[in-house]
Amino acid sequence: MKAKVVVLAVFFSLKLIAQHKVKFEVLDSGFIYAEANFPSAHASTIEELDNGDLIAAWFGGTHERHPDVSIYTSKKNKNGWSSPKKVATGFQNDTLSYPTWNPVLFNTENKLFLFYKIGPSPSTWWGAYKTSTNNGESWSDEKLLPEGILGPIKNKPIQLENGRIVSPSSVELQDGEIWHAHMEISDDLGKTWRKIKVNQDSEYKVIQPTIVQLKNGDLKAFFRSDQDVVLESFSKDHGETWSDFSASELANPNSGIDAVRLKNGGFLMVYNPMASGDDWWDGRSKLNLAYSEDAEHWQDVLKLENEEEGEFSYPAIIQAENGEIHITYTYDRKKIKYFRLKRSN
Repeated sequence: MKAKVVVLAVFFSLKLIAQHKVKFEVLDSGFIYAEANFPSAHASTIEELDNGDLIAAWFGGTHERHPDVSIYTSKKNKNGWSSPKKVATGFQNDTLSYPTWNPVLFNTENKLFLFYKIGPSPSTWWGAYKTSTNNGESWSDEKLLPEGILGPIKNKPIQLENGRIVSPSSVELQDGEIWHAHMEISDDLGKTWRKIKVNQDSEYKVIQPTIVQLKNGDLKAFFRSDQDVVLESFSKDHGETWSDFSASELANPNSGIDAVRLKNGGFLMVYNPMASGDDWWDGRSKLNLAYSEDAEHWQDVLKLENEEEGEFSYPAIIQAENGEIHITYTYDRKKIKYFRLKRSN
């Protein structure tokens, strides 16, 4: 399948660049912070607060996997972004600390969740979370998720009309040799969780799903893969079972993605429109925003980054109550970049 998928990805990348029927206007862009007391940053997440402000989080430290890597947040109001604030660490005792990883913010029922991972590596990490009832001004003590539950692994959960939370997750086992995706479902607003496997007998390596709800109520998940293309799967029963993987129209150089359904019924996806290379960072020097009316056929509508070298990766995207689009992503592992958009036609 791989050679065929690469050809498809290249074909659709060329086809989509030529289409620009839907347009989005950039209202604001820049870095969340200019200076910080950590040199490296990665894996951002963004959420709208109850008062209409924004909050972003990411992990920062000396470098990924270093024991000093911690979770930081910044809040945005009409005056701009606040200075980064350390809100979670992997501190165990005076002689032992583990790195933290991949925070995910999720606001529901007047409670803001901050999910994250703690541990030496993605093969050995465990899930933790904190909550806030005052828009991220302060946080609860750290709570560990049950054994086998990791929390959303990179991208935000989705909440259905019946209150069910479907959280996209995955595992990287045997030092990354085995990748499996799964969903974690809560029917009591995050008090308890159960795990739903997604095609774990598949020959393809997939992680870090992102979920949207289609116009007919079905769920569609998109997956980072080792196939040079974003893979996808459907659920017709609110996340209980999932279809076999199939290839989407979007390229994927083994890198993170994120998608959102818009209030007008359309969909947006942030992704790296390239094939993978010899090194894990290859294919991450370009970052595009794509639009779809049906979450199946996509057109590129904005080039967020278009460089020959560099890493622009791990995007997060939401739509605020006022209709504006907010995107964050890793900028060369040094900073977190931010875009604010609106549809202009």
